[in-house]
Amino acid sequence: MKTKILLLVVALAFAFSINSFAQERTYKDGSAWTVSFVQVKNGMGLDYLNSLKTTWKAVQDEGIKQGIILSYKIFEGNASNPDDWQIMLMVEYKNLATMDGNEDKWDAISKKVVGSEEDQKKLREIRMNMRTMYGTKLMREVVYK
Repeated sequence: MKTKILLLVVALAFAFSINSFAQERTYKDGSAWTVSFVQVKNGMGLDYLNSLKTTWKAVQDEGIKQGIILSYKIFEGNASNPDDWQIMLMVEYKNLATMDGNEDKWDAISKKVVGSEEDQKKLREIRMNMRTMYGTKLMREVVYK
């Protein structure tokens, strides 16, 4: 009797484990996003956002025009603590594969919008005094079927 119960328990456990592996995926992979988090230094929020408008936005608009990216977004909000970020920059790509191999195109766009290597370096230095980058994540959108 104990053997039959043990076999029944093992069979049920096996059946449930197989069922959990056989579940259908209820979503598909959507577009890929780079998401950057920025902490703006005190009193520099407006200056930083204006800086993004004149260069970062222009670079992204050109990226859309050339078909490198699909869209971009900027979100701004209050930090929840002194170590938190206030600005999130998001750039949407069709998929992960379309992110590769465009370095030369991005370099040409930066040169067109920002200027020479020296101009780009100056811009980086100016922004470094306005903000701290908290990092960038690569995310994939989940689209339910």
